Amino acid sequence: MFPKTQVQLCIVPMVRNSLKWVSYKQKKELMIDLKAICKSPSEEIAKKSLDDFSTKWDSQYPMISKSWRNNWESVIPFLAYPPNIRKAIYTTNAIESMNMGLRKIIKNRGSFPNG
Repeated sequence: MFPKTQVQLCIVPMVRNSLKWVSYKQKKELMIDLKAICKSPSEEIAKKSLDDFSTKWDSQYPMISKSWRNNWESVIPFLAYPPNIRKAIYTTNAIESMNMGLRKIIKNRGSFPNG
């Protein structure tokens, strides 16, 4: 239907899922390394940051980098945009909120009113 549509995975659940099994003492340090991926100025630098993350953390938490690699094509589209746009699309919460509001209206009214 929309062949040029880009699919962007919400980064927030990816980060939360990554931190789920990390020990409390290591969460802060690991989060810094995850942010290096998310805040990269380009896809190439993000990939390098993910490789660095893997080198450092895979011995303890191999599933984190595996999860990021498995979802890479859905994670990275926002890196093509300038930083001010990235802030808006970093999370899909605004879109999800709008869709929930529309569902509420449709549920209460049954359909959109005419005119």
